[in-house]
Amino acid sequence: MHTEQIDFWTGTFGKEYTDRNTRDQQEWDSFFINYFGCTKIDINNRCFGHLPKDAKILEVGTNTGMQLAGLQRMGFSNLYGIELQWYAVEKAKEYTKGINIIQASGFDIPFKDSYFDLVITNGVLIHIAPKDLPAIMGEIVRCSKQYIAGFEYYAEQQTDINYRGNAGFLWKMDYEAKYRELFPTLKQAYKQIYPYLTEQEQGNKDCMYLLEK
Repeated sequence: MHTEQIDFWTGTFGKEYTDRNTRDQQEWDSFFINYFGCTKIDINNRCFGHLPKDAKILEVGTNTGMQLAGLQRMGFSNLYGIELQWYAVEKAKEYTKGINIIQASGFDIPFKDSYFDLVITNGVLIHIAPKDLPAIMGEIVRCSKQYIAGFEYYAEQQTDINYRGNAGFLWKMDYEAKYRELFPTLKQAYKQIYPYLTEQEQGNKDCMYLLEK
């Protein structure tokens, strides 16, 4: 599947995004504390910290691997990642150790049905055109044996956001509800809204959610 967003993120803008958003784990922790009052590891633990540490987990859209390294710090050991942008894959391989990260698209995940215990996205669905969400969400659901999780930009209604002067590349909505609309057999296992604490982001929110098949 080929989309305008794929061209955007595999081009110069995507490379600049990767360079701009690469942080070591201490900086990553500080970033989340500044924005949300807790670390991403705290957020993850509340959502799916109960899972066995040998659970097979796939992150769709790894970028440089910060989230996967965080999962490793939580004790998870059976970790995989796919990333569309080759430059970010190379950076992720430098950033992480002992994690299987490959270049692939979320629209065509190269793993068999129900291969993972948990499939997760972090700020990835927000960059998918709403008309294409059924395709990527369908692939995520297909590859998950039990759980789907996400940490995504939240709004009650779908909202198109101008992203650094570019329209059509960032949306916020209730992604957990969208999953359940498209796949009614999914059950909400966890959902928590996290308001931004910084003055420049006042009024914005992210949502951490867990769905069960």
